Amino acid sequence: MRHNNSGRKLGRTSSHRDAMFRNMVTSLFEHERIITTKEKAKELRPIAEKMITLGKRGDLHARRQALSYIRSKTVVDKLFNAIQAQFADRSGGYTRIIQTGVRRGDAAQMAIIELVGYEEKIVKADTEN
Repeated sequence: MRHNNSGRKLGRTSSHRDAMFRNMVTSLFEHERIITTKEKAKELRPIAEKMITLGKRGDLHARRQALSYIRSKTVVDKLFNAIQAQFADRSGGYTRIIQTGVRRGDAAQMAIIELVGYEEKIVKADTEN
């Protein structure tokens, strides 16, 4: 029985899983959109939203908490400046998961996880050029 055991194991040890999610959160905030499996995206979403909430708090303790999880200082600066301003008036739902189909090699369900507002940046960049 799995009473009070939430979260997927994803076929990895706990240390591998923690390292993988730290890398994925760092990549998500760096690129604002990543392609991964649907299960990993679903597990990544609450972690990313907690980091955005820390960015919205904006104090020194929140910055140190984010630095303890995110692997890059430049990504933390981006989180506390650009991303925080982007979601200042939003009270939740900062990420979006879009299912894209199956992977050819092992038929794993693939998905795109992105920050809400990513497509607006693309459209704005296309109209400026």
